Amino acid sequence: MLLLKLTLFPLFIAAVTLAGRRWGAGVAGLLGGFPVVAGPIVLFLALEQGPQFGALAATAAISAIAGLLVFAIAYCWASIRWPWPAALGCALVAWLLTATGLALLPALPQVALAVAGLALVLTPRLLPRSLPPSPAKGSLSDLPYRMITGGLLTLAVTSAAATLGEVWSGLLAVFPIIGLVLAVFTHRAQGPHQVAHMYRGMVRGLYSFAAFFLVLALLWPQMAFWPACALAIAAGVMIQALVQWLAWPGKTPAQGAKAQG
Repeated sequence: MLLLKLTLFPLFIAAVTLAGRRWGAGVAGLLGGFPVVAGPIVLFLALEQGPQFGALAATAAISAIAGLLVFAIAYCWASIRWPWPAALGCALVAWLLTATGLALLPALPQVALAVAGLALVLTPRLLPRSLPPSPAKGSLSDLPYRMITGGLLTLAVTSAAATLGEVWSGLLAVFPIIGLVLAVFTHRAQGPHQVAHMYRGMVRGLYSFAAFFLVLALLWPQMAFWPACALAIAAGVMIQALVQWLAWPGKTPAQGAKAQG
C-alpha cells in the first residue's frame, strides 16, 4: 500500500499536469475528477476492515463530493482577491466546516447521492467566470513539486483515514488532494480564472466518481468483493461517456433532451 501511495498517486498527478499543459486546465480538471486517489483508498480500507466498512466509507465518499466542491468554490473566489496561501487557507476552512456537517448526515446512499447531485448541479453556477480554455505554457520545472506535494498529502490523509471510522474515512478519502495541487499550481502559473476553468472540468469528471462509489456502496454488502469493484468501474466509465456525449460542443439541446429521455 505504501508503494502504491508513493508511486501511483504522484504519477497520476504528473499525467494530469501534462494533459493540462497539452489541452488546458479544463481537461486537467476533468481527469482530476476521476476516483484514482479516493477509489484505491476506499478499496484498501474495505479489504482491511471488511465490505460493510467499505460500503459505509463509499457512502460517505459520495456525499464528500459536496465538500470537495465547496473547497473549489471557496478557492476560486478567494484566488481572485488574494495570493495562493490565503486562498488555500480559505478553501481548507470551508472544506473542514462542510465535512463536519456531512459527517452528521445519515449514512444512507440515497441521502449521499442527493447531496452530491445538488452540489454538482449548483457548482457551475456558483464558480466565478473563467477565461476561455488555453494550454498552459512555460517549463515543467514545478512538476516534481506537484508530485511530491501530492504524495505527501496522500500519505497524511490515508494515515488519518484508517483510524477515524467509516464516515471520516470516506470523507478524508475525498479530501481534495488532486484539486488542491492543481488549484495552487494553476493559480501560480496561469492565474485565478484558469483555476475556475479547471474546476468546471472537474465537475464533469465527478459524475463518474459518484457513480463508482454508489455501486460500491450498494453492492459490497450484497455480492462478492471484486465483481462489485468491476461493476463500479464499468458504471463510472459509462456515466463519464454519457456526460461527455451530452456535453459535446456540437450537440443541440434537442439532442441532449432526446438522449436523456
